[in-house]
Amino acid sequence: MRRPGESQGGGWPAWEAGRRPPRVADHRLSPRSPPMTDSELPVGTCPDMCPAAERARREKERRLHRFEVAPEHLGGGPPRADPRRTVKEYCRPAAGKPRPPPSHLRPPRVLLTAVRYLAGDVAERADASRAEVASFVADRLRAVRLDLALQSAGDAEAAVVLEAALATLLAVVARLRTDPAHGRVDGGLLQTQVQEGFGSLRRCYARGAGPHPRQAAFHGLFLLYNLGSLEALHEVLQLPAALRACPPLHTALAVDAAFREGNAARLFRLLRTLTYLPSCAVQGHVAHARRGALARLARALSTPKGQALPLDFLVHLLALDGPEEARDLCQAHGLPLAGEEQVVFLRGHYREEGQPSAGACNLLVDSKLRGRTLEEVVMAEEEEESSIRAQSPA
Repeated sequence: MRRPGESQGGGWPAWEAGRRPPRVADHRLSPRSPPMTDSELPVGTCPDMCPAAERARREKERRLHRFEVAPEHLGGGPPRADPRRTVKEYCRPAAGKPRPPPSHLRPPRVLLTAVRYLAGDVAERADASRAEVASFVADRLRAVRLDLALQSAGDAEAAVVLEAALATLLAVVARLRTDPAHGRVDGGLLQTQVQEGFGSLRRCYARGAGPHPRQAAFHGLFLLYNLGSLEALHEVLQLPAALRACPPLHTALAVDAAFREGNAARLFRLLRTLTYLPSCAVQGHVAHARRGALARLARALSTPKGQALPLDFLVHLLALDGPEEARDLCQAHGLPLAGEEQVVFLRGHYREEGQPSAGACNLLVDSKLRGRTLEEVVMAEEEEESSIRAQSPA
């Protein structure tokens, strides 16, 4: 049985070949710290994205990230923190260390402001690599979840923060997969962060308080991210029938079924219909699905003399970004080309070496933004606007 996050084609992510990330629960306090009930937990009072004491300490120790330095101090001299850009960093609670006071904990509304900033400003930076952005965002989102766990907060407002944080992380991880510089990031750690985010959110849903308008959508994201995992499918099938019937989760179940059956035509037809966040969640499995489909075509069509197939057919079947990507895919698997428009299936020529390339995924992922900002998608603001327009009289 595969664990959530372990793909059928050899583990996640494709560019972290051979690594099997640990199965972990969401971050918890040290076992030596006595558990506290919700009534005993404090309420955060910090008004800033980063407590003033931490800003001063990290400024003194010169541990500010360049994203957090005031623009006027980037050119030289001692770096100074910009309160509008500095975000609390993650710090693992140590055994015996006192819990942070309320003044060091950000309440849910401030945490949501921090997530909005990370999605709207940091994730969209053009002056940084996607690897640098992913490392910074993942760390700061981890701190968001920890702040939320250390204080008393209502399940409804906690769910909104956790949903936005998880959506942002899914997007930056998806963008990272197509970045040549991704090797500077620990992919296993990023996967752990995503799985912890899902764990925190699903536990929040399970407490029964609500309503949570995006619950079906995020259960669907969980299944798509863990496509092919029997454990993930089992957990989704335990949800109430009314929730499973909601369109986002119903579609995710259909995608999972097509993936398991090896039905490439249906799988990629469904993947084309997904919106941006589900496309980000499932992106890690696309390369393996394409390789599996190409292997099945090779078994079915290969002959001693060779049988030609139009590249345009592969482009459509596998939802590739164009003939050039189709040519690269065929050549990477040892299939010869006939001119610029056909691939030849010769018996004994198909091969698989290493992890399959993720490709650019412009058609299946990037194009789904359709002019919206990541912040709008993360906060589901475009859905709210569509709902308002639908309810307004013509």
